[in-house]
Amino acid sequence: MQRSRTQLVEDNHRYYLVTMLDEKPNLDHIETVSGSRDQFYMDWELADRRKARPQQRRLFFALLTDIYTWSGMATDFLKDLFYMEYREYTAGKQISLSDGTKSSVSDANILLDLVIDFMFEWRVPFKEGYKLLPREQEYYLFQCCRHRVCMICGNRADIHHVDVIGAGLNRTHVDHTKRHVMALCRLHHSEIEQIGANAFSAKYHVPVDGIKLDKKTLKRIGLKGKYSSD
Repeated sequence: MQRSRTQLVEDNHRYYLVTMLDEKPNLDHIETVSGSRDQFYMDWELADRRKARPQQRRLFFALLTDIYTWSGMATDFLKDLFYMEYREYTAGKQISLSDGTKSSVSDANILLDLVIDFMFEWRVPFKEGYKLLPREQEYYLFQCCRHRVCMICGNRADIHHVDVIGAGLNRTHVDHTKRHVMALCRLHHSEIEQIGANAFSAKYHVPVDGIKLDKKTLKRIGLKGKYSSD
């Protein structure tokens, strides 16, 4: 991960993001993955430079407790392990969640994402950490769908369509990339249909708009359909 600063520039009623890199990028790598050194697409997000929050620290150690319960590995060992993974992911950047930390909210979110990725990948049960998980974030909803984990209880989930598929319509003939979905177990899937989306959202304090998944993710989780790009 390369550090950069971005400036918003206006020119003739058009807006441009100008990115200043701390070091020269690997142009050969850029050409390999994008096919060009001159023009390519990038994913970016706005960094939250505020100091890392106590809530993030509590979530981090709650998740480590869940991993300890599942694996028996000491939380101090797990902390060092994920701090090391963070350094590798950010090309050597240090992180701390102590009271006097200089790490930002965005830095802490990267660390938390690494832990949550690990737990989803290895099917580590969310218990203590589940109560603190930021369930309003699309990232968490995406991971629940990707790993078929219920966003409410963490049990094995089905894919619930927010955009209802009409009766008699074959789901294998639907382009699911155009529909909003959620990951819910059978129990909570039935409940949202019984009490309605608004009451369900109020009860569990979760969003019920759903998210859209790309074709690759949909095929990976076994949701067959007729996709426009096929």
